[in-house]
Amino acid sequence: MSLETAERIVAWSRGQDWIRTVDLTGGSPEMNPAFRWLVESFRDMGHEVIDRCNPTIILHRERDGRDYEWVPAFLAEHRVRVVASLPCYLQENVERQRGRGAYDASVEGLRRLNAVGYGTDPTLPLMLVFNPTGPSLPPPQESLEDDYRRELKDRFDLVFTGLWTIANMPIARWRHELERDGRLGAYLDLLVGSFNPGTIDGLMCRRQVNVDPCGRIFDCDFNQAIDLGAHGLEGRFVWEFDHDDLAARTIATGDHCYGCTAGAGSSCGGALA
Repeated sequence: MSLETAERIVAWSRGQDWIRTVDLTGGSPEMNPAFRWLVESFRDMGHEVIDRCNPTIILHRERDGRDYEWVPAFLAEHRVRVVASLPCYLQENVERQRGRGAYDASVEGLRRLNAVGYGTDPTLPLMLVFNPTGPSLPPPQESLEDDYRRELKDRFDLVFTGLWTIANMPIARWRHELERDGRLGAYLDLLVGSFNPGTIDGLMCRRQVNVDPCGRIFDCDFNQAIDLGAHGLEGRFVWEFDHDDLAARTIATGDHCYGCTAGAGSSCGGALA
């Protein structure tokens, strides 16, 4: 997202008193040069700010020497809610998904977040996110959280506030991998066969909008990833609309939406039922 777009979104937000939470995601949103200004601007407006943080970014250093060691202290200073990706508490599974070294870097990043109070200070919540490693539904969120707590505490003395389980959506590169391996049909059958109507009310697309790096409107980040715009608002920018316009939109759906409604459900805040 360019600084110009970020400035337009912040200026628009000042007139929208219905906004409660701003959820910054990426990639690694901390790498955007406007990240700190965005956080400060939204917090000054009284909004809750969430940072979807890959904890490995805290150890990352750019070729030009820029680093991200400032991230934990900055987030703590501004009382940003941290949602940190850790797809498993087992090293083998994390490195299968993220590559060699990702597990150790994640653990060290979480340790630095703990050091400034995340996971221990009630005003500094640290949520972890689990994703299955293959075409299966997440296990029960509550029991898996117990496993995470035990293993991370025993192995590294790490603590966190809670765990969210999020299903893998059959979109983009992973959809192509499933097709290549002949597993897409079986996974879609699993999602459709596990449809749970009790998840519908909590779906993120019903109470949130996704804004892409250009400022365009989507119903969720999964729809953004496949360029599936909100019906009637395709290619339009968030600063062109107010609350009533956005609330009245028709949500665009596809077969990937069964990923959010299967089993216990899956949304940006974890299980739904």
